[in-house]
Amino acid sequence: MKLRRFLGPTLVAAAVAMCGLLPAQTGPKKESGDTVSRPRKKASDDTAAEKPPETQSEKIPSKLQKKPGEKAEAGQPTFRSDTLTVSVDVAVLDNRGRFIPGIPAGNFRVLEDGVPQKVSGFTTGESPITLAMVIEFSNLYQQYWSYGWQETLTACYGFLQTLKPEDTVAVVAFDMRSEILSDFSTNRQDTYEAMARLRIPAFSESNLYDALTSVADRMSDIEGRKAILYIGSGMDTFSKITFDVTRRRLQTASVPIYALGTLQAMREYLDSHGYMGPIQRLDFLQADNQLRTFSKETGGQSWFPRFFGEYGGIFRQISEALRNTYSLSYQPTNTARDGKYRKIKVDLVDPRTDAPLKVTDEKGKPMKYTVVAKTGYQAPREVE
Repeated sequence: MKLRRFLGPTLVAAAVAMCGLLPAQTGPKKESGDTVSRPRKKASDDTAAEKPPETQSEKIPSKLQKKPGEKAEAGQPTFRSDTLTVSVDVAVLDNRGRFIPGIPAGNFRVLEDGVPQKVSGFTTGESPITLAMVIEFSNLYQQYWSYGWQETLTACYGFLQTLKPEDTVAVVAFDMRSEILSDFSTNRQDTYEAMARLRIPAFSESNLYDALTSVADRMSDIEGRKAILYIGSGMDTFSKITFDVTRRRLQTASVPIYALGTLQAMREYLDSHGYMGPIQRLDFLQADNQLRTFSKETGGQSWFPRFFGEYGGIFRQISEALRNTYSLSYQPTNTARDGKYRKIKVDLVDPRTDAPLKVTDEKGKPMKYTVVAKTGYQAPREVE
């Protein structure tokens, strides 16, 4: 039987007294070669204290709210005929998941459907982030992982404190439908108040596909660095769209998704109480695979902690991943406006030999690395 059939009556998960949980607010270019050394990581500066609410920036114009007369769900995304430049955010990680800085533009090779592309834009360094936190708040699982809900929210508050004052954040919660708890704003008090509303869930549904695509579609036109931070089980109960449609729309929106799957800890709990069977295990594996797929194809990353003590390290990795990327752009050689999906592959190479680039650690020893980037995009379609 399905997992949700043996989930019993709702247990009130009001374990989080938000007033007690809110922490104090704090608000050289190298020549291309065959080897790039990973510099020692400098100690980061303390996070600057945030300005009082009355001195903070106003909310930016909403990209999440529906416009008057706009349809709730679109069958297919609308493509602009003037989309001629493709942007790709790239992270290069060492074998411990740490970002490798200082790689020159000449060492990046971009392939579109196997054809090399000329990189016309290349930027590095920190820039303001536009982040949407999409949080599953469903009664379907809350009764079993309510014992860890406080730890999850506490870790979220700690993560919010690592953001810069100029970063804009929105909070969207969903069960059977999405609700914008706070729109994009640099005022962290708005974000904290939105998080404080996550006390007792109402409906026992989790429409993941609808929630992610809705937010990604509305963030697609936002300029600059942007991302979605998803926190939830990865399960979907009865969204209006399918998994395949969700994949296509997320690829088209080109908003990186960083996913924190919460089912691993709950799986340990259910298994220890004798609730796990083959069907339930399959459901859990499918949920994890969905999050891995969405994050990989959009150029993000995914984490699946088994213990709540892992949250601190994971949120530090998320913060570093959001902050440290290489931004590449190119004009595709294939100018056909056919609306087809085109595959992207980003490699690190020695431009003199076209061989894979060698990267060394602080001691000069060769090290393995991983290039993280979105796997493709939807070509524009000619407007008739």
